[in-house]
Amino acid sequence: MKLSHHTISTIFMRPTLKIEEEDQIRNGFINAYMKDVDCQMEYTDCAFLLFKPPDIDVYNHFVEKEYERTQQLIDDYDYEGGYCVLVYKLDVKFKEDFEKVKKGMYSKTSKEFQNLFKKVKKVVRNGLHNDEITLQHLIFRKSPDLKKYWEDKIEMSLKDEFETWTTWVEEKETLDVNNLKLEE
Repeated sequence: MKLSHHTISTIFMRPTLKIEEEDQIRNGFINAYMKDVDCQMEYTDCAFLLFKPPDIDVYNHFVEKEYERTQQLIDDYDYEGGYCVLVYKLDVKFKEDFEKVKKGMYSKTSKEFQNLFKKVKKVVRNGLHNDEITLQHLIFRKSPDLKKYWEDKIEMSLKDEFETWTTWVEEKETLDVNNLKLEE
């Protein structure tokens, strides 16, 4: 089982914004965060989506489309090195669910919140198309496979009441573009 390198914000907040997956890929989406250390404005209950677009004209067209598509997009700015950030206001309707995610209580989120996420995704391996349960739904359901993955990784048994995903770490959910430049 290969697990995501994405932030919890990417896994659980970003999909609620209903941005076309193809647009995100085409425009060099990197990760989503809940804060940005260098942002001049103070935003609450927002997701900061970081991109490094390969084609700035395509990206600018995408941003224009997003402003037309949704009122949740409230700001956009960029950084040196070709990094661009879109700031989206999260849906207040799911505020309690977002708080549960931050507390690591994934299986306790509402059914309405869980239904925002695709249950199945198409995967191609060795030329064969398969349907697989999405990571979010594996986490919501406390998948035995996911539980076993973590047990093998930490070499311990987990109690059934334990969640099957890592907990929120503020530093990992905070964008610091200077750290990204160091990783390049």
